Amino acid sequence: MSFESYICRLKKTLSSMFNWVSYRAIYNLRTILAVSVILILANCSKFRAVERSEDWRVKYDAALSYYEKKDYYHSSILFEQIQPIVRGLPEGEKVEFYLGYCRYYEKTYLLASNQFKTFYETYGRSQLAIEARFMYAYSLYISSPDFNLDQKSSVEAMAAMQNFLNMYPSSTFQEKAVGVIANCQEKLERKGFEDVTLYLKLKQYKAAIVAMDGFRKNFPDSHYIEELLYKKIIAQHALADQSISTKQLERYNLTLESYRELVDTYPNSAFLKQAEKLYSDSLEKANKLKPKNSNS
Repeated sequence: MSFESYICRLKKTLSSMFNWVSYRAIYNLRTILAVSVILILANCSKFRAVERSEDWRVKYDAALSYYEKKDYYHSSILFEQIQPIVRGLPEGEKVEFYLGYCRYYEKTYLLASNQFKTFYETYGRSQLAIEARFMYAYSLYISSPDFNLDQKSSVEAMAAMQNFLNMYPSSTFQEKAVGVIANCQEKLERKGFEDVTLYLKLKQYKAAIVAMDGFRKNFPDSHYIEELLYKKIIAQHALADQSISTKQLERYNLTLESYRELVDTYPNSAFLKQAEKLYSDSLEKANKLKPKNSNS
């Protein structure tokens, strides 16, 4: 057999092998898909049968079974259906509580917070009421967006969690609650700091100064204070530069005051060198303006 014939036969053999492997793979995939579809249809059929049942106990048991299997979607549907029926019954407490967790695990956090609130308002003496109050606040916290967006839900979550700590200072959720408040605080601080930075970039110096003063009032112990004091010097100096002559002396003097505050509060600040340039410029311009104001 020539070398060319051997290569040709080898190609045909390999081609046949690959075709057989491809056929088996496709066959196996089709089998898996078919079995999956059958199982899905069977499960759907079973769920529909439970859903159509007029016996709330059948739905209750099935909902608990789905919940244990972490199928929160089907569990929540059944819990919702029997919710009005079991209200006032012993099973009603568990339905309301589990429905809150169904909302939570389905990541509908605002619905979860409302459900947990409904639970502790309805079953205030329940052993689960403390956990429900915590989950109400925690669900609000999880629903809050990144720091650069509106932080209304962070404020609500922080207030709710602080209220929880005031009511249950020694609960098993105490450490986690403190962490939530700290994270919300950090988000609000970051939001305020970034707002100030944005005002400076947009050259809205008055708004930046007002925002800085508000920030210091709301977060007096923030680690952003040092940098904000420096940014305030920048804003006041720039505002003085673009002001009308009758306003300039006052605003340069405010710049000098802010510089002195930075030096007194943070004598080793990394921003002193840059701030000193603005201080020197403001001092020079303020001294030049004094004679003009005194003669007017």
